[in-house]
Amino acid sequence: MMGTWMIPALAVSLGLTVVLEGTFGWMLGVRNRWDMALVGLVNVLTNPAVVFLYYVNIIYVGWNRILVTVLLEMAAVAAEGLCYRAAGRGIRHPWLFSAGANLFSFMMGTILAMLI
Repeated sequence: MMGTWMIPALAVSLGLTVVLEGTFGWMLGVRNRWDMALVGLVNVLTNPAVVFLYYVNIIYVGWNRILVTVLLEMAAVAAEGLCYRAAGRGIRHPWLFSAGANLFSFMMGTILAMLI
């Protein structure tokens, strides 16, 4: 059953994702404030929804976790790619940036989760 435990889980996931995707952007040369803020904002838009829907699946629906994860991450990449394309100023390849940032944060999050 869902409860108040989900709020800290959402907060930690969002915070970690913003830091990791911001780091990814920085490593790729994104330096202007607008685009760095955009990285944070698009994750505020997508991350809580992805994490919430993932937990709803685990608790109530029970579909294949890998399939659900892939579908949710693909939706996040699409939404973020649209945002980067529409509002990014210095992000040259918004779709690749979105895919790379999400893959980077997902993989690093997975590694961190295994270490904890």
